[in-house]
Amino acid sequence: MTFQRSKSKLVNILIQTLIWVVLGIVLLFNQPLGWNIDVPYQFWLKQFFVFFLLIISYYLNAYLFVPRFLLKNQTGIYFMLIALTIAIIMVLTSWFDKYLELGRLLTEAFMKHGPPKRGERRQGYDIITLAVSALVLGISTSITTTQIWQRDKQRHQEMEQEKISSELSFLKAQINPHFFFNTLNNIYALTVVNVETSRTAIHQLSRMMRYVLYDTQNSTALLSQEIAFIKDYISLMQLRLTERVTVNFITPAALKDFAIAPMLFLTFVENAFKHGVSDTKPSVIDVFIEQNDNQVCLMVKNGIYKTQGTNIEENQGIGLNNTIRRLDLLYPGKYTLKVDDTTETNMYIVNLIINL
Repeated sequence: MTFQRSKSKLVNILIQTLIWVVLGIVLLFNQPLGWNIDVPYQFWLKQFFVFFLLIISYYLNAYLFVPRFLLKNQTGIYFMLIALTIAIIMVLTSWFDKYLELGRLLTEAFMKHGPPKRGERRQGYDIITLAVSALVLGISTSITTTQIWQRDKQRHQEMEQEKISSELSFLKAQINPHFFFNTLNNIYALTVVNVETSRTAIHQLSRMMRYVLYDTQNSTALLSQEIAFIKDYISLMQLRLTERVTVNFITPAALKDFAIAPMLFLTFVENAFKHGVSDTKPSVIDVFIEQNDNQVCLMVKNGIYKTQGTNIEENQGIGLNNTIRRLDLLYPGKYTLKVDDTTETNMYIVNLIINL
């Protein structure tokens, strides 16, 4: 990272040096070479002096005037400083002309070659200096404001990305213990009924937690891994269910693996087992996963069975809320989530579509 920054700074310095060389040749040194006279060396001293003043004014404007005044909405003070800078350049240039007696030397140079031809006179050269000064300061303002805007935009994007990453890590850290806590409760219930079955459940849970703790450390996982995880979860839940509960789990026959955010489906499936199983009535839970090109669809359907003293909206809890928040952060504008919990059919249906 340090090497890349140093390399970037070096490239930036080389580019700016090249720009100044080209700008100096085109604006300050090209026209005198076309006068067809022996220009005295004092003139070149004066041109280098003007060039030096332009460089100072460029960076003074870039690093002081623009960020301190223009971008702070103090435009009046900014334009006063720009006018003052141009005036100082003109005054110093005029003083340097007089100090070197440049006017007399140029006149003598022209007289040695006869009457000057059209365009060879130096009249209005101070006006050119004025125009070049204004041009350089204008370029400085344009480049600096663009760079600052891009830097602020990049910093804002980086901060937003860091915020999203931190929030996702926090949400994921909440989901994992939530799932782990509920599953342990299920296994604890199994230990009372069947020890061998509980051992199988613990083995399945360890395999699932290996995925949760290690395979989901990256921001994405494979769709096939997510489906396998849901399959293990359903298998684990079925160990404690009676024959009154029917679970239909259907997945794509020909799966195209895509990267997907890990553990997005778990909460919807978990809620189906939590609220869709009756102690006394036959229950059906449908979990369908479909894939159309780069679109993944999850449909979870279950009956609503309220146990005494519970409320399904309250018991959706942190898992579902966090999953919806993760969807908002990871797939903004790329997912649709529809939840149908009409009391007429006494069914709870979740349809989630994600465009990967």
